Amino acid sequence: MIMTAVDMINRAKAEGQKLDEGSIRAQLEGNICRCTGYHNIVRAIESAAQAMA
Repeated sequence: MIMTAVDMINRAKAEGQKLDEGSIRAQLEGNICRCTGYHNIVRAIESAAQAMA
């Protein structure tokens, strides 16, 4: 999950795109996790993307 998040953020930066909730959820789709709905994970990725910008 962490590796996917870092890659997602780096690719978005390289392509000049902004990550939003929908795109984050779409890119996390292949990860198997027992979390309920990824709410906190999505928020953490959004926050990390802002911090890494």
